[in-house]
Amino acid sequence: MDTIKVVLAGQPNVGKSMLINTMSGSNALKVGNFSGVTVEKTEVSFHHDSHTLEMVDLPGTYSISGFTQEEKVAHTYLLNEEYDVIINVLDSTHLQRNLLLTLELLKLNKKMVLALNMSDEAEKEGLEIDVKQIEAITGVPTVLVSANSGQGIEELLNRLHEVYDSKKRRVSNIVYSEPLEEEIIELSNFMDEKGFKIRDLSSREMAIRILFEDKDLYEELHVQPIITELQPRIVNALKHIYKHHETKNVADIKSNEYIAIARGIRMETVKTKKPRELKNSTQKIDAILLNKFIGIPIFLFLMWGLFQLTFEIGSIPMDWIDAGMAAFGDWIGSLIPHEATRSLIVDGIIAGVGAVLLFLPNIIILYIGIALLETTGYMSRVAFLLDGFFHKFGLHGKSFIPLVTGFGCSVPAYMSTRTLKSEKDRLITLFIIGFMSCGAKIPVYVLFVGVFFAPEEAGNILFIIYLAGALLGLIMAKALRLFVFKGEAEPFVMEMPKYRLPSFSLIWHTVYNKALSYLKKAGTFILAASMLIWFASTYPKQPLFDAEYASKIEKAGGDEVLVASLENELKLKKLENSYLGQIGKATEPVFAPLGFDWKM
Repeated sequence: MDTIKVVLAGQPNVGKSMLINTMSGSNALKVGNFSGVTVEKTEVSFHHDSHTLEMVDLPGTYSISGFTQEEKVAHTYLLNEEYDVIINVLDSTHLQRNLLLTLELLKLNKKMVLALNMSDEAEKEGLEIDVKQIEAITGVPTVLVSANSGQGIEELLNRLHEVYDSKKRRVSNIVYSEPLEEEIIELSNFMDEKGFKIRDLSSREMAIRILFEDKDLYEELHVQPIITELQPRIVNALKHIYKHHETKNVADIKSNEYIAIARGIRMETVKTKKPRELKNSTQKIDAILLNKFIGIPIFLFLMWGLFQLTFEIGSIPMDWIDAGMAAFGDWIGSLIPHEATRSLIVDGIIAGVGAVLLFLPNIIILYIGIALLETTGYMSRVAFLLDGFFHKFGLHGKSFIPLVTGFGCSVPAYMSTRTLKSEKDRLITLFIIGFMSCGAKIPVYVLFVGVFFAPEEAGNILFIIYLAGALLGLIMAKALRLFVFKGEAEPFVMEMPKYRLPSFSLIWHTVYNKALSYLKKAGTFILAASMLIWFASTYPKQPLFDAEYASKIEKAGGDEVLVASLENELKLKKLENSYLGQIGKATEPVFAPLGFDWKM
């Protein structure tokens, strides 16, 4: 059985992750509308039509020639790794913008298939896409698909097999501006005359790469004998192109050419039916959620409601788990005669496991809420909503993306600041990400809030912790802008993805992975800490206290109240003289002004 290695590449929010899940029947990937959900490549393997398909989902990126973390990952993988076919996933409703990445991918000279995703949404918007014409222009097999409904998936897989088995070279009919075309033809004819070849690139492909100053090709050219004759021709060609475009910035020239080509392809292949006068559902919802007066209060209310649900609903299974672990501990304890072993297992291990499981319901509920907000597209609206507010604190509107990512995990949040062009904006954002309460802090907050506050207050307290951290971060950002990184923040433009119904199977998988991560990571530390506390509170042994109170309990006879009081007094005495008690007494002077004694 042959193995076909497939790479999925596309811009953010085109549905690559969901497309892989639909094709493979696997929920191994997280799907969402918020920028940066797929932080690194993820692999899925499945069988189709006597082939094993190994698919790699690269990070969503607008370009493979830039410098953001996502662009570097995609660029490095596409150039250096071995694979058979690229599936370029495009958003059918924003075809022109998505074709900009397609034009870059065509330069790689790899076997490729275009998957025009969200075709059902394009149809609802009255867009008619001529896939045969796109195929004729680009030379790439093109399929209309919908990852959400499954439409066109089988055809996409069949075309994938055809491309893999095909020995024919792709013939592209893409034409650049007249001055650029003249120089492409001139250079390609010269290389044909000299019989010059590099890898399996055609002379036209080499000419295009040379004129667009492809670094990888330039490195190979500089060690070739032909460079002495080719160099002056390249210089003259570039002078001609510079004059036409009125700039010597090759990146700008390439961008202008790609934009013109993408616009031309869209005009040739997309027809718009008579536009509907009624607003679509996304516009109707945005009219409320993006309202400048009620938008932010709605966001704060949603977050407050999520924290309330976390503790109000979570307190019910917490009581069951607490009672169940206590009963289990008593039962196990009754089976172990040796006191030290019984104490270790019941008070150390079982108590530690119970502490881990006790707050699992709260964490699951919280992650379900966050996943819902991400997958529906609401979190992208929050970025737009808070843009003006952020500018008052000297932050770039785009800073919201790493800051909100920081509520999930600080590591990708720090990495996503690379998308900020201004070094000042980037540094300010880096400094204040630490004030955002990341996902790793959630279990800690949940544990402490659950311990120190009643269930009816816990949701409010957690909400206040999140809000206070964010406000302190904004205040720090303003201070940094005023005194350290002086200057105005750059204007902010971002796309607004459509609202989509969440895929509950994918939300379940996301929450499952998060909960499993909590049990593995936080659970390990909590269990270890529980064992350490058990040891520190149990040792050193106090045989004198045992003998003294054994005598007192014996004298108490059948007085159950007195016996219970003496047993509690013995436990307190042992704790006070244990290693833990000694640490408490050593730190008591520090906490005494706050009204705490050594027991704190």
